[in-house]
Amino acid sequence: MNKGIELVTKLFSTAVLSVAALQCHAVEIAGNVSLDHRQYFSEGLQEQGKGQSSIALEPEFYWDIGDEGSSFTFTPFYRLDSLDDERTHGDIREALYLTYWDDYELRVGVGSLFWGVTESTNLVDVVNQVDAIEGLNNEDKLGQPMLHLTSLKDWGTLDLLVLPYFRERTFAGVDGRLRPTIPVSQQAVYESSREEKHVDYAVRYSQMYGDWDLGLSYFSGTNREPYYQLSGTTLSPYYAQMSQVGLDLQGIIGDWLLKLESIYRDSFDNHTGVVTGFEYTWVGPFESFWDVGFIAEYLYDSRGNNAQHIGQNDIFAGLRFALNDEDGTEVLTGITQDLDNSDVYSAKLEASSRITNQFKWRVDAWLFENETPDDLLYFARKDDFIEFSLEYYF
Repeated sequence: MNKGIELVTKLFSTAVLSVAALQCHAVEIAGNVSLDHRQYFSEGLQEQGKGQSSIALEPEFYWDIGDEGSSFTFTPFYRLDSLDDERTHGDIREALYLTYWDDYELRVGVGSLFWGVTESTNLVDVVNQVDAIEGLNNEDKLGQPMLHLTSLKDWGTLDLLVLPYFRERTFAGVDGRLRPTIPVSQQAVYESSREEKHVDYAVRYSQMYGDWDLGLSYFSGTNREPYYQLSGTTLSPYYAQMSQVGLDLQGIIGDWLLKLESIYRDSFDNHTGVVTGFEYTWVGPFESFWDVGFIAEYLYDSRGNNAQHIGQNDIFAGLRFALNDEDGTEVLTGITQDLDNSDVYSAKLEASSRITNQFKWRVDAWLFENETPDDLLYFARKDDFIEFSLEYYF
């Protein structure tokens, strides 16, 4: 945790100095504050508490820099948690200078980039590290120092990235929930002698061909997914080097949305991963204003039970409801079923709606069923929970 605080302090100081040096003509402030309470259905396997409350602040400061077509965005983040000292943490999500000319865009600083098209997981999304103590859907990312050049041409979009610093994954502490039986150490081990200072590279080509969106990507650098080594009474995360080739493809055929993500990764172990499926949207069922999406995806990992994440031979099925009301009410529910072990599955629920123009409520819930001791998520079998959030946007 101390290393993370030192990095946040360093990034914050750099951002403040950068802002002070800018000739700012316009400043915009936005962001949100969130009050969250997570209620677990039972005590943890290590007798952790059933209630977990927190408050999170994520403001965004945007500067429009003169007539040069440039801007600077600064987005800090901080969460204070009642149960887990490691979940009380801060980060610089973004401290990014953007400028553009002709068919080019240049971003320098700390930023976030998403690649992917599928619902259940995103294999090709490897630029940013996951802020794993924030949630289970891997949508929350740690800010990544980067130099990012984008070329926008008729023949496609080309993204070139230099990533000069690595961010270690966050993990729940000893008193936290959703953690392995053996706690994860804050002392990481690296394959590279340069450790977190290893310079990584990434490139992605994307183009639309009719109703199809194609993405081809390549990454070379430190693996964002750690392996684990038993060190005394803790697990030490081991960050190996890796090369990854990725493909993402999405096509629209009437009311059908077809999706595919596939990778080949050469790292501590070599493997192929695939996620593919569809989403069918039923527009206005029974003469209503609703839209109902039917989602089905298959997840495959060639490592089988040795995979570092779920999805080695699984099916995800879900429903997405968009009420199309003025409050923007949406509900997503789904279940991931292990095809090798019928007793291993997880289910989730995500629902949200506006109360006013500034306030929004959100409900997230997870259910874990697992009676297979050698399964990756066996430790989470007592961690079923429901989380209520009240968010204020300014």
